[in-house]
Amino acid sequence: MIIYNVTTNIHESVKDQWLKWMQEKHIPEILATQKFSSARIVRVMIEEEMGGITYSVQYVTDSKETLERYYIEDEPKFHQEALGLFADKLLSFRTELELISEH
Repeated sequence: MIIYNVTTNIHESVKDQWLKWMQEKHIPEILATQKFSSARIVRVMIEEEMGGITYSVQYVTDSKETLERYYIEDEPKFHQEALGLFADKLLSFRTELELISEH
């Protein structure tokens, strides 16, 4: 299992708008690609010197190959939409995590 993690710092002035968009539009559309089996939003419990609120959105997929297909087939469109809506109000970075074991 692979977890595609997107960590985003969002300006407080658009936090509620961003969360609503993520929950009602963005995540459902990403799940509709059928490349991910689930997703969750968690708040990163730190205070950023630059301000804003930081969230981690974690999407679960079955393999690195499926994630690569997402990058090629879907990610550019989703990335452009986010930039169009929140351009200078967010900063994101992505990490890929491989689940080794659960206890």
